[in-house]
Amino acid sequence: MRLLTNLAVSSSPAVDEAGKHTLVCIFLRGGADTMNLVVPYADDVYYRARPTIGIKPPGGGSASAVRLDDRYGLHPMLQPLQEKFAEGRLSIIQGVGTDNTSGSHFECQDQMEHGDSMVGTPAGGGWLGRFLRARANPAIGPLSAVAIGTTLPESLRGAPVVSVIQSLQEIALKTPSGKTEAAAQALARLYGADVTLLGQQGRETLDLFERVRQLQTNDYAPAHGAKYSKDGFGNGLREVARLIKARVGLEVACLDLGGWDTHFIQGAAEGLQAQRAKVLGEGLAAFDDDLKEHRQNVTVMVMTEFGRRIYENSSLGTDHGRGFATLVLSERLRGGQILGGWPCVVEETLTGPGGMKISHDYRSVFGEVLKGAMGLGRPQEVFPEFAPRPVGLLA
Repeated sequence: MRLLTNLAVSSSPAVDEAGKHTLVCIFLRGGADTMNLVVPYADDVYYRARPTIGIKPPGGGSASAVRLDDRYGLHPMLQPLQEKFAEGRLSIIQGVGTDNTSGSHFECQDQMEHGDSMVGTPAGGGWLGRFLRARANPAIGPLSAVAIGTTLPESLRGAPVVSVIQSLQEIALKTPSGKTEAAAQALARLYGADVTLLGQQGRETLDLFERVRQLQTNDYAPAHGAKYSKDGFGNGLREVARLIKARVGLEVACLDLGGWDTHFIQGAAEGLQAQRAKVLGEGLAAFDDDLKEHRQNVTVMVMTEFGRRIYENSSLGTDHGRGFATLVLSERLRGGQILGGWPCVVEETLTGPGGMKISHDYRSVFGEVLKGAMGLGRPQEVFPEFAPRPVGLLA
């Protein structure tokens, strides 16, 4: 575990808070073609633009879109999410995007994670880092913010504390001798005699290590028959679920799912993108099922740096576009709806024909999620110099 901290001392209460809400941010790296994930099957433009890679309308068998309403369906590999939509917990926002017209993966990812515009003064740090700092009385613990992987995402840059891990096995009190129990007892005696805030923080950290140690020594059995796929994404969601259940004070978790840059032979119901969609759909469904008793305290948001062009290219793939669909799974926000503009409306001005027209600045979506799910009073605290517009997620 790599623990990155920007605080010398925290004045937090104990991190075991039953009511703490967790925001799980999933970034689809590579610019996902969300028009084939959330299929506008009611529009002939979609099928004329995608004669080879278009997903068939609902009712045509296993290769067809899974119906959501009279206009939209899900990619067949996202079928596990249909139930979440029908239950009124999954929302989809179409036409989300940034004002970045470069088409660069790095630039667009960097801008979105920092929560900035192409014009104006950079806000400094990452948008999730600023959110964690904006809390009025933050209960900061070593696992308040966790990134699953090996590197710190830019979105968490500037957070009071961030832990970068690949599994719970990395969360441990480590000593050169390997005798962690003796070291923990010595530290407990030291912090036990310290009445300052530093002593309090030390005792809380040792308590957290002990609770995590108990998790590590027990085989984890996901609840309600949930089955995580044996890949990096499934394993990462499994570890986040364990942390949520352990009540270690987790407020923000970040995971990546790459492989979405489908310029060549993208495929339709099968193929390169379908493989990624299968990993995404099965992972989200397993995570949601596993946390059934904890759903009221968990919100999941799925994003990408930009969408793809509306039409397929000569290599049977899709090139970089603009607008994309964001998925939000939550019991604190209005679900069972598809918001934003009709996706087959082409943006003609900034990037040329082909990019999905943007209906919502991504900061409006992020800000509404932070306000409705995480209790942030003023999104401007996280996105200064920006006036958010209503998206429709708030009840």
